[in-house]
Amino acid sequence: MCIETEPLLAADTVVSPMSHDSPPVRRLADWDHERLEAVAAEHGTPLYVVDLDRVAENYERFAAAFPDAHVMYAAKAHTGQAVLSKLLETGADIECAAWGELQRAIDAGADPNTLQYTAVNPPDHDLDRAVELAAENPGLTITAGARDTFDRLEERGYDGRVAIRINPGIGTGHHEKVATGKDAKFGIPYDEVPEVAADVRERFDLVGLHAHAGSGVLHDDLDDHCRAIAKVADMGRAVIADGAELDFVDFGGGFGVPYRETVEPLDMDTVGEKVREAVGDLNAQVKLEPGRYVVADAELILTEVNTVKETPAATVVGVDASLATLIRPAMFGSYHPIRNVTAPGREAEPVSVGGPCCTSADVFCTDRPIARPERTDLLAIGNAGAYGYELANQFHSQPRPAEVAFEDSETRIVRERETLADVTRMER
Repeated sequence: MCIETEPLLAADTVVSPMSHDSPPVRRLADWDHERLEAVAAEHGTPLYVVDLDRVAENYERFAAAFPDAHVMYAAKAHTGQAVLSKLLETGADIECAAWGELQRAIDAGADPNTLQYTAVNPPDHDLDRAVELAAENPGLTITAGARDTFDRLEERGYDGRVAIRINPGIGTGHHEKVATGKDAKFGIPYDEVPEVAADVRERFDLVGLHAHAGSGVLHDDLDDHCRAIAKVADMGRAVIADGAELDFVDFGGGFGVPYRETVEPLDMDTVGEKVREAVGDLNAQVKLEPGRYVVADAELILTEVNTVKETPAATVVGVDASLATLIRPAMFGSYHPIRNVTAPGREAEPVSVGGPCCTSADVFCTDRPIARPERTDLLAIGNAGAYGYELANQFHSQPRPAEVAFEDSETRIVRERETLADVTRMER
């Protein structure tokens, strides 16, 4: 994959061996239902539940498929302190897409010198803070995807480590809204990169190139994703041939998790082979940034049924979770598995599950067969770890839910449930 490599983990880092019975994707049936019922009874619903051991297993599986790469976790998928701390403990470095993520990674214990800040149209405040942080931590790398951002960095007196974000012109992933590789918002246009690299080398310490083709890449997208990787690798070789001494070429993340039960998970060993073939010989460290792959199936949402309404059009099941709890179905049309935790053995019936928000978008599924829900039943909504709590909101003045972590045999609150006073606290 690459010629010169750095050790993935520090010499004193201890990584627990991944369990041999750890499945490549965790389904709702694999969770301990008694434990879920107990935690819902104690902490109420809606409730996020994250399994930190599963987070570590997923990271280790990914890293094992790319033994020569430097694998960083893309924090934007889930910035919870418990998740970040677990990944740092497991050996991951952190990639951050905003100033707040940089600070949260540091609060979780990350060395700022190991962080990578991938700025997208960064506000002045974000750039100010990043430059201040880099002044005391020269190992920090700032990635920019616009000439204007480099100019703004120079105006702030910055001359440290930078990477150029490339737009490869190839977008992949589960939805057009996440196909970043062909969206003009992200990265320097591919053909302009050599000229920009020559200019940036005169003003900064150019240490890398970066790209991200898209999110949620599965089997149908893998060939296009590897085409984007190959294209970025070609640019890396061209920039190096022009005299740059790159520390790394960062191919981003994007590898997906099958949310639908009928879709097979990626074989990461095969993916690793395909990526190595796409990269070819490259005299720079290869970096990868999984986010969704690490956390998606490690978290679910517990929600209680409060209404069952029979109509000529559908059986409507009302729950206390809503698009304020999980917005992905409303925003992306995303599929999330749903299981009746209370009575999984009941006969399945087609039902539509929705929340209490006054909009037709507040629906988690339509006419989906689920073990017949009854009032007070506990339902689980799966694969909520990636961009679940990150996109939670306070629509309808709903306080955001609590989050509970499982780790070994222990259960603990890692995020308190908001109150209405929290929702209105900043108002005047």
